[in-house]
Amino acid sequence: MSLSTYVQELTEARIDFAGQALVEQIARVVLIATTIISFVVGFVLQSLTATFAVFGASTVVLALVVLPPWPMFNAHPVEWLPAVEKKSTNTS
Repeated sequence: MSLSTYVQELTEARIDFAGQALVEQIARVVLIATTIISFVVGFVLQSLTATFAVFGASTVVLALVVLPPWPMFNAHPVEWLPAVEKKSTNTS
């Protein structure tokens, strides 16, 4: 396997449309919940550092969950129809 093929396999993210919807839903719910939790923690501790630490750590964990093309995001792969060849008509 050549280096370019190996790099292409590593960087090609294959997830289906249902997986994209799942990633979007997970990200939305986690970010909203994390924002609320971060605000509460920062408010109770009276610390912006704690607020941004909680939010930053949860964002990194979220990125590790949703960015790689995990198999659960490709559970319903798209099956394309076979190519149809055009029939050539000679009108000469």
